[in-house]
Amino acid sequence: MVSRRVFLQLITTSIMATLVTPLALILHAKRTYKRGPEVRVGEDCIDLPPPRLDGDVSLERSLANRRSIRDYLDEPLSIEEVSQLLWAAYGITETIHGFKTSPSAGATYPAEIYIVVGEKGVTIGDEGYLEPGSYHYNPHAHRICVVKKGELRHELYKAALEQEWVLKAPVSIVVTVVFERTTRRYGERGIRYVWIEVGHIGQNIYLQATALGLGTVAVGAFLDEQVKKIIGAPESHNPAYIMPVGRPVTPYTLDERELHAYIMAHREKST
Repeated sequence: MVSRRVFLQLITTSIMATLVTPLALILHAKRTYKRGPEVRVGEDCIDLPPPRLDGDVSLERSLANRRSIRDYLDEPLSIEEVSQLLWAAYGITETIHGFKTSPSAGATYPAEIYIVVGEKGVTIGDEGYLEPGSYHYNPHAHRICVVKKGELRHELYKAALEQEWVLKAPVSIVVTVVFERTTRRYGERGIRYVWIEVGHIGQNIYLQATALGLGTVAVGAFLDEQVKKIIGAPESHNPAYIMPVGRPVTPYTLDERELHAYIMAHREKST
């Protein structure tokens, strides 16, 4: 039989454990994460800040201001911006089946996303800069992991037929695809579905970059095998897009009145 004193001690211990455990977790999080409980930098992987589902720029404004931008300021992106771009490209939007931001034929999801980070290309709070190199994006864990270390932008620039924006952008997102994931279900027609999906991913990146005040351009002219080797992708990961991203020298903004005047002028011409 448990005495009253022992019983009270057990109750007190249980209550204290309930109060202390969350406090310990909070203190541990503060020690582990340098910029709130979002960014954790490990030896080879970085847990990205969670994506935001509400931004400051409307979809309509992002559509209006979307442009292919090739001139960037010599400034880094933040890890928060990288997180948002990668999530927009191919992140998770449904937590039961793991559906993603891009529509995919039969939810086969053939794409694999890489990001090439230049020297001092991405800031991580007060810790400094993300190490230069190529990283592979894991959408389910919202994490990037190192594939190859080192400054790779010049090599990527050469493989992209010396398009300067690939060299000067602080980062480049490289979209690769595994055709077999889709063709094993849809046969040869699946090749078309894969390319359609690449277009969806590219537009997602365009719109998110615009909403963040960044600029990007879709690059399709490059030497596939060289790009694959530079980013350290396996043989089955076929490069489809290189999308350099940076802060635009000259941001584009569509004036609503100009748009309305343009529409009215063309209505008059067609009558």
